[in-house]
Amino acid sequence: MFGVVPKVLWERQKPADPTNRIAMTTNCLLVRGAGVVALVDTGIGEKLDDRGRQTFALPPGEPRLLDRLAAAGVVAEQVTHVLLTHLHFDHCGWSTRQQGEAWVPTFPNARYFVQRDELAHAFEPNDRDRPSYDRRNFEPLLAAGQLELFDEEVEPLPGLRMVRAGGHSPGMCVVCVDGGTDRAVFFADLVPTAAHLPTPWVMGYDLWPLRTMEDKPRWVAEAAAGDWLCIFEHDPVVPMARLVAGDRPGRFRAEPVAAAAAV
Repeated sequence: MFGVVPKVLWERQKPADPTNRIAMTTNCLLVRGAGVVALVDTGIGEKLDDRGRQTFALPPGEPRLLDRLAAAGVVAEQVTHVLLTHLHFDHCGWSTRQQGEAWVPTFPNARYFVQRDELAHAFEPNDRDRPSYDRRNFEPLLAAGQLELFDEEVEPLPGLRMVRAGGHSPGMCVVCVDGGTDRAVFFADLVPTAAHLPTPWVMGYDLWPLRTMEDKPRWVAEAAAGDWLCIFEHDPVVPMARLVAGDRPGRFRAEPVAAAAAV
């Protein structure tokens, strides 16, 4: 998760367990407005076998995405838009679910948005990132005619924008939310946790880490200057924060924001 950053440094932020794993989560974003229910990313889903669940130490009995949505008063049929930041299995797993022997869109009335190059790469990944893609997560969307492709950026709804950013994957996007009086940014894997705010703290998963290092400081600086609400997709401790100046020029730290205060 921290690429070339020495463990002696990153472990201060994210202590590892005896098998060298750190605590992570898959935070998804629900955006609601007049007649609109939009979901940003869909988590891991239910496709991992027993070995996969053991590898990632998925806790048994943990509420699933559909359970979380139900607790917020949302059923799958009400979702109108699904914005997929990219197609790695931990970001789009609940985009589809099994129905008999087939895999079908989980949200039957939604338009799904994904960057064009990301989809092309997902169908023909290289040896390095082939394990990150599972065609069952996106092929059914294409077959159902529910997939919307775009190039550099798209605005699926007024005030809700997807922008291609970083070098994590060919078409990963961040998602910007403009609520009029306040703004938010869903960083996806450009800044997966609050610990990844420093420019050189880049994941080893990134295909083009130097591109991430070019884009990340611009986004982080803009979010800090605008006092945006920042959402970290993989951080179980600091899922949402405002950014404040750090201990040196160009460095920032996250001040956690409670969920109730963010609504």
